[in-house]
Amino acid sequence: MDNILQKSAKRVQEVLDEFGAKLEVVEMSASTRTSQEAANAVGCQVSQIAKSLIFKTRDTERPVLVIASGTNRVNEKKIGDLVGERLEKADAKFVLESAGFAIGGIPPIRRENYAAVYMDEELLSYEEIWAAAGTPHAVFKVSPNVLNLISGASIISIK
Repeated sequence: MDNILQKSAKRVQEVLDEFGAKLEVVEMSASTRTSQEAANAVGCQVSQIAKSLIFKTRDTERPVLVIASGTNRVNEKKIGDLVGERLEKADAKFVLESAGFAIGGIPPIRRENYAAVYMDEELLSYEEIWAAAGTPHAVFKVSPNVLNLISGASIISIK
C-alpha cells in the first residue's frame, strides 16, 4: 500500500515501521486537517482524534509537541510551567522547520529537537485513536499505549 502514499505520508509509514508496531497509514479522499474533519473521515468521535500541536518556547524558541484529544483545548500556561518557559503559538514556517511536516499533517512522533512532548491523559480512555500521518489527508489508527511509545510523551492533563 505504501507505494501509493504521498511522499510525506510514506515517510511517516517508514518511521512507524521502524517501531515494529503494525500501524498502517491510510490516505482519505476527505480532509483530515482538523479534528472534526478527521473524525468525519474515519467515523469516530472527535475526542478520539489525537491532534498534534507544535508550540514555541518564548525565550529559547524550542518546539514543544502537545498531543491533545480532538475536543480539548491546550492550557498553554500549564504546559509552559512544565517546560519552564512561556509558550507562544508557532507559525507555519516554524512548525514545518521543527516538525518536518506542515500544520494539519504533523504526526505524533518524537523528534530529537523537541524540547518536550506531552500527551493528553484523556486519550487513554479509548481503545483506539487516530492521528495525523504527514498530510492533511493521511491518518493512522493506534492504541494510546503505542502512541505514547512512539511519541515518547509524558502523559498529563493538558486542560
